[in-house]
Amino acid sequence: MFTLLISAEQLSSQLSSHHKPIIFDCRFDLQNLKAGYETYNSAHIPTAFYLDLEQDLSGTKTGLNGRHPLPEQTTLAEKLRAYGVSDTSQIIAYDAQGGIFAARLWWLLRWLGHENIAVLDGGIQAWTAAGYCLTQEVMRPQPGNFSIRPALQSSVPVSEVINNLKNKTDLVIDARSPDRFRGENETLDPVGGHIPHAINHFFKNNLQENGHFKSTEDLKKDWLPLLGNRTADQTIHQCGSGVTACHNLLALEVAGLKGAKLYAGSWSEWCSDASRPLAVG
Repeated sequence: MFTLLISAEQLSSQLSSHHKPIIFDCRFDLQNLKAGYETYNSAHIPTAFYLDLEQDLSGTKTGLNGRHPLPEQTTLAEKLRAYGVSDTSQIIAYDAQGGIFAARLWWLLRWLGHENIAVLDGGIQAWTAAGYCLTQEVMRPQPGNFSIRPALQSSVPVSEVINNLKNKTDLVIDARSPDRFRGENETLDPVGGHIPHAINHFFKNNLQENGHFKSTEDLKKDWLPLLGNRTADQTIHQCGSGVTACHNLLALEVAGLKGAKLYAGSWSEWCSDASRPLAVG
């Protein structure tokens, strides 16, 4: 079973095996919310189903809980069962955006206690570059028996992040681009800046130039200096809305640094309350 990353070649081999994986296309565009589904309909990896960031991988927004709050666990589990996911299923997630939306599904499945979830390294671009075909055919799934089990990844509420401002037990790591972290060029949220005492690790730094994840050793070299004298389980990860932070969480697992936590509300939840402090620069 694959639990972190899978190559295009490995996925092709899996599709030829008796126990075929269940594949989810997670392509999405924050500027054009219909683009992901449209590109899925035009061409996708054979047998893949589509999961939408807004409709499937996020919960109900209140205006105070961020742009992509976590879905209800039971609701997500029901959707997964409808697509044929069972407790023993191998799940593969892919996108065309460096893995950020696929990593969201990876984190959510682990949050539901499912370990056999992997991200296609290099995304759909790696699949087509390897010469494998795409299709427009949409499969008809048979219901699975997926059940929620003890979480393999944890999330923290905003209250814990507020308390951490005082005790500084955990290191908060922001996955957004450096300019947005500094409070510059903010286009997605109404207020620019970052959570005080947070540090920045842009999710794209986890990738090679070809869009594949860096090696385990290179990721360790990048992450260990950031952690300092802390272990991974003493870090809280956030971004704008709890999506690209999952990319950092996946990178840490690839590096063998386990136990990091997600603040899913992230900056979009944090800045919705003017009483919460912010930092710029």
